Amino acid sequence: MYLSTEKKAEIFKTHGEVETNTGSAEGQVALFTYRIAHLTEHLKKNRKDFSTQLSLQKLVGKRRGILAYLYKKDITRYRAIIKALSLRDIIKSL
Repeated sequence: MYLSTEKKAEIFKTHGEVETNTGSAEGQVALFTYRIAHLTEHLKKNRKDFSTQLSLQKLVGKRRGILAYLYKKDITRYRAIIKALSLRDIIKSL
């Protein structure tokens, strides 16, 4: 499997203070970003895999929702995670 328990723990340790804090918004955004990158690579090889394409679209929507939450609650945390993961600033104004 592409996402092992050790890799998940590493992602949450890097972006969510501790590896057991799996509910932090930063950790979830980092995990979704990792999964999105993996699915994007899969779709580059398998263009007609429409179920994966649907899953990718749902993940992007979930990540966007969490980023919108961070934008509303704490703009500094939002900017920090955007910079750490090298994402575009998708929330222009609410």
